[in-house]
Amino acid sequence: MDKNIKVSFKHVSKEYDLYQNKSDKIKGLFMPKSQKMQSFWALRDVSFDVHDGETVGLIGINGSGKSTISSIMSGVIPPTQGEVIINGETSLIAIAVGLKGPLTGYENIRLKLLMHGMKSSQINKLMPSIIEFADIGDFINQPIKNYSSGMRSRLGFAISVHTNPDILVIDEALSVGDQTFYEKCVDKINEFKARGKTIIFVSHSLGQVKSLCDRIIWMHHGEIREMGEAKEVAQEYDEFVKWFNKQPNEYKKKYQKEHKENQKAPQKKIYPNPNANKYRLTLFDKFILTTLIILTILFGSLVATGKSLKGIISEGPEAEYHLEKIVLVDKKINV
Repeated sequence: MDKNIKVSFKHVSKEYDLYQNKSDKIKGLFMPKSQKMQSFWALRDVSFDVHDGETVGLIGINGSGKSTISSIMSGVIPPTQGEVIINGETSLIAIAVGLKGPLTGYENIRLKLLMHGMKSSQINKLMPSIIEFADIGDFINQPIKNYSSGMRSRLGFAISVHTNPDILVIDEALSVGDQTFYEKCVDKINEFKARGKTIIFVSHSLGQVKSLCDRIIWMHHGEIREMGEAKEVAQEYDEFVKWFNKQPNEYKKKYQKEHKENQKAPQKKIYPNPNANKYRLTLFDKFILTTLIILTILFGSLVATGKSLKGIISEGPEAEYHLEKIVLVDKKINV
């Protein structure tokens, strides 16, 4: 493979099972693949390369697969089929990704940097710069769950750009926040570009993508529709959006319904995923997982009644009634 290629997707597909409720999800663990419930292909046979120092934009309507690509690229989720090659450390910037709600902004900064393998001395050195860049004032000492989406985005962006990643994946992180912060982020992105970093920019804003990216990949209902120079693809996408918006509402609904139904159809070509065995559960794994779920439900029931298992058993004849009640509740949950 070319050493200049930082990201390579080869025939990548991502399938999700469509479950109606939690009990269906548990049942699906034991069903043969042929008997599984309806599935949905968020991505289908996607192939592209991103070179060192290149800034590539991902555009497309909602549900086109942009965020699925960024999540696979960042290692958040595995592909169902195909192969993904990443040459370097990747950092994903998306609203609230990796941020823990109960922790304060300060604690989140420290946690994320520790997860990147930094030492306390390095974190202490970077902390003032990250806090200044985020510019969220006294909220830095408040729990993340009290932040607005714009504040979460500011903090997430500030942390990610200070980890100095080889590949920066920005997923709609600039869609919230004020103009001042947007310009600050653009300056940082341009700084990364000047340093030869590879950037994947996911956005609904065609203007942002055109101004920041060298190439554009236009995703459409899980597949690549166009890929090429930023200006050319942006123009084609803009023409499509204008055409689509002029159509009657009935046609729009029919168009979207047909494409979504097509994404539920079985995958025709099967491209193996070299890492598939890493994520496949064995029968023993499924047994252990189910046992843990049942024990968790049982323990939760005991805690809810304010009794310990030992206390229930020691209560004599009444114990059988309580224990039977708990078992019945457990069975009802798993039906």
